[in-house]
Amino acid sequence: MVAKLRAVSSGNAAGTNTASATPPGVAGQYIGFGAMLKQWRKAADVIQPTAARALGISERTYRNIERGATPRFSQAQCDALAQLLKLDQDERHALLLYNVGTYLRTPPPDGRHEVKPALRLLIDRQMPSPTYLSDRNWNILAYNKAMAELWPWVMEPRANLIRWALTTAEGRATYHDWHKHAAVFVRMLRFALTTHGGDVDLQELIKDVKTNPEIQRIWESDNDLVEHRDGHVFLASIPTLGWRTIEIVSHVAYPAIMPDCRFVVMTWVEAESDGQRDALGGARDAWANESHNTARERDRAQERCAEADRLRDEDSRALHLILDSADKAVAEAGEDRIPLPALSRLVGGDCQLALSPSTRKVVWAVEEAPTQWGVMHVAPSSVIRRIPRQALSGESRAELKHLTRFALPTEDTSAVSRIKQLLEELDQEQSLLREIQEELTR
Repeated sequence: MVAKLRAVSSGNAAGTNTASATPPGVAGQYIGFGAMLKQWRKAADVIQPTAARALGISERTYRNIERGATPRFSQAQCDALAQLLKLDQDERHALLLYNVGTYLRTPPPDGRHEVKPALRLLIDRQMPSPTYLSDRNWNILAYNKAMAELWPWVMEPRANLIRWALTTAEGRATYHDWHKHAAVFVRMLRFALTTHGGDVDLQELIKDVKTNPEIQRIWESDNDLVEHRDGHVFLASIPTLGWRTIEIVSHVAYPAIMPDCRFVVMTWVEAESDGQRDALGGARDAWANESHNTARERDRAQERCAEADRLRDEDSRALHLILDSADKAVAEAGEDRIPLPALSRLVGGDCQLALSPSTRKVVWAVEEAPTQWGVMHVAPSSVIRRIPRQALSGESRAELKHLTRFALPTEDTSAVSRIKQLLEELDQEQSLLREIQEELTR
């Protein structure tokens, strides 16, 4: 790692008094990290013992670093040094790249990122490739039309990629060999712990995904790390395409204007007919060979397929429209529409939900920009899965009951049969939970 010198009066990287062969301060002169550190310290009028104390190392160790020894400061040490030496943004960037290997920008105080118009333009211009921007904790900050059409969950308040992938039925059914993808996501979370482990939002995300017993098992048995999924080729079944399977190449970039965020473009390609090679010419699912994989999780792959079949029956292709008002958006549900104001409030934001009895679909409208309302037609089950049960009141409960009836088969006998099946599944789940609760409280 080298950094360009702004102005040096004398001396070299070893700290001697020998004059440099190149006139100091001339453009194109480069120095090592030790000399760069020495320059910063002198510019801040800080002596070596003070710098050593800030780093929590001995004076001798610090002197050796300025003379050319290779350090590997931690994130906390970099932060302390940057504050002591009053480093500007570019200097802190150089310090972090040399020691930590990445640029860890401090997130906004209120936790809300401002996505610049130029970046939004770039996201929109990736059409027809689904594209999104997420922060360092995988919270979705922006997305283009293709992303919203294929995966409407990104429109939800506090939409988060890893939470969706690891805790929802839709996420499980989307990924082929879900258990292998889950292991990669766990490794990404572990990597995040090494860079900003004290982040409350990250801790909450980890707590949420570990409520899934399978994720807890992976967490306890796989200690590897991975930073991103750039270049991964994988198969996914898309709910809004009638669960059609497509092949996706994931491309991950870090925008210079928001270096702690991920700019992700998913290139959609057709899978080869023989199924042995992926879109980049490599062996199918080669990336997954390094992922955690137990016998139980292989069995769950079959359960994922069954779950996908069930969800396929509930969802259909979604349409995406852009209208200039909330009234026009809701009117898409037809004249016999049933507004769902209480459920709209639970979903959050500026969401507007309305049930269309004639099509047995729900119009889901979101204000994407001033005078621009995005409209999706989704199955009732897509809304039901996203309603927090603990928040139900009289009005919202009545609306959810009405919506649930439309999610069931139309004919009464078939609806009753489906209800019995669901109740049996819930009874079994509750019975197991009660057994575990009793064992834990003995």
